[in-house]
Amino acid sequence: MKEESEKPVDGSRRSMLTGSAAFLVGGVAGCASNALTAAAPTVAPAPSLPWKWTKLDPMEAGTRAYQQYLKNKG
Repeated sequence: MKEESEKPVDGSRRSMLTGSAAFLVGGVAGCASNALTAAAPTVAPAPSLPWKWTKLDPMEAGTRAYQQYLKNKG
């Protein structure tokens, strides 16, 4: 007599792969249809900065950052 744990499993790898492929195709088709029908989002202009933009010297900024790193011990 066979125990319950030895019962054959309904389905096979092939049916599982077929079902997975169908699920994947359905998901891709749904995403593609949403992308095609979605309206282009409107972009608001960026607000102006509350301060004047200044150009930084990269070597000076690096030197100051390194000095602060050493001063604060990492």
